[in-house]
Amino acid sequence: MGEINMTHSDLGDAEKLAYLTGEYPRATDTFIQREVAALRDLGHNITTCSIRKTGAEHLVGEEQKAEAANTFYVLNAAKKPIHLLKCHFKFLRENPARYARAAWLALRTNQGGLRNSIYQFFYFLEAAVLGAHLRDNGVTHLHNHIAKSSCSVAMLMSEMTGIPFSFTLHGPDIFFAPGFWRLDKKIEKAKFVSCISHYCRSQAMAHSDSAHWDKLHIVHCGVDPARYDGAPARGGKRLLFVGRLAAVKGLPVLLEALKGQPDLSLTVIGDGPDRKALERAAKPLGARIEFVGYKSQTEVAEALKSHDIFVLPSFAEGVPVVLMEAMATARPVVTTQIAGVPELVEDRISGRLVAPGDVDALSEVLADLVDSPQSQSDMGQAGRAKVLKEFTLSSEAAWLSQLLIGYAAGTPPKALRPTSKEAL
Repeated sequence: MGEINMTHSDLGDAEKLAYLTGEYPRATDTFIQREVAALRDLGHNITTCSIRKTGAEHLVGEEQKAEAANTFYVLNAAKKPIHLLKCHFKFLRENPARYARAAWLALRTNQGGLRNSIYQFFYFLEAAVLGAHLRDNGVTHLHNHIAKSSCSVAMLMSEMTGIPFSFTLHGPDIFFAPGFWRLDKKIEKAKFVSCISHYCRSQAMAHSDSAHWDKLHIVHCGVDPARYDGAPARGGKRLLFVGRLAAVKGLPVLLEALKGQPDLSLTVIGDGPDRKALERAAKPLGARIEFVGYKSQTEVAEALKSHDIFVLPSFAEGVPVVLMEAMATARPVVTTQIAGVPELVEDRISGRLVAPGDVDALSEVLADLVDSPQSQSDMGQAGRAKVLKEFTLSSEAAWLSQLLIGYAAGTPPKALRPTSKEAL
C-alpha cells in the first residue's frame, strides 16, 4: 500500500479526537499507543481515555508512564457522586429526548439478569462522565479500541451527547458472544468500523445488517519497521514467545513440544493469570526455559533481534501485532492457522502454520526449522517484506486518518482498503 499524504490543514473536524479503551496504556496493547502517536504525528489532537486505570506492572517504559499521566480515567471520575450527578443533569437538561434515547438504548441492549443489568447501568452512568469530559475538551469524535464493555460506554455516550464514535474491531473473543455484546447494534450506531483483517470484517458482516456493510473498512494494525532494523543474521535454536500468559495463547502445547528437543531454549516475555502454573509445567525442562515478565517495547525489540525463531501457538487470535514485530525483525515465525493469521503469515514462505493444539505438528515444524538456517533466513526476509508492504504503522495510521477525515466531512471513502490511486 502506498503512502497517504495529508497535511494538518486537511484534518478539519477530525482534528479533535479522543481514544477510548478498557485499560490504557497496557503492556499487552502497545499497538494502540503507537497508533495514537502516529495519528498525532499526522496532526491530530488526541486526548486519551480509559475506563479503568492500569496496574503498575503495565507501565514498563517511559512511553507508558507518560501516556498514563495524561489519560482520563472514567471510573475514577465516576466514583465522585456529585460529579457523576452533575454530568447526568447536564445532558438531561441539555436535550431530554436524546438523554431518554440513550437510556432506552441501554435497556434495549441489556442481556437481562441481575448481574448484566447492574453492568449495563454502570455503562450508562459512565457514558455521561465520559461525554462531559469530551465536551469540556472540545472533542468532536471518539474512537474506541476493543468492541466490548468500553465500546458499550462509547455507544451510549454517543447517543446521549451526539458526539459520533467509531471503533476498531479485533476479535476473536467478541465473536464467541456477538449477541451478548450487541455487536450488531454497535455497528449500526457507529460512524464506521475499522476491522483488522478480512476475516474480522467477514465476522462483522455475519453479525450485522447488510445495510451497514459499506462502513466496515479494513485497517491493519501496524508496526514501525525502523524499530527492528539492524537485526543481525541468525539461524539457531533460541526460541522466543511474547504474549499474555493465559490459556488462549497455547503455551502448554509449546512446552510439551520442547520435551523431546533438549537443544532448544525458550524465553517467555509476558505475564498473566497462568504464569505460576506454566512455570511449574516448565520445571522439568530446566534452565533452558526462562520467564522474564513484561518488557518495554524497546526491550522486546532487542529480544527479537537476539533470538532465532518466534513462536506463538495460540488457540484464538485476531492478527497478532507481535507476529508483525517478529517478521519486521526478519525472524521466521511459527504460529497457528487460525482466524486472520494466514492473511499475515504464508506457510513455508514467511513462516510456518500449524493446527492449533497439535503438539506433534509443532514439534516437527520446529525441528525442521532449526535444522535449516537457510530456511530461517529466507522466511525471515520474506516476512519483513510482507510487513513493509502491508503492515507499516505509517501507512495504516494514514488510512485510518483518511477515514476519520472523510466521515467527518460527510464524504467517506468507499474502499475496503486504499487503492494505489487513493494512496497517492
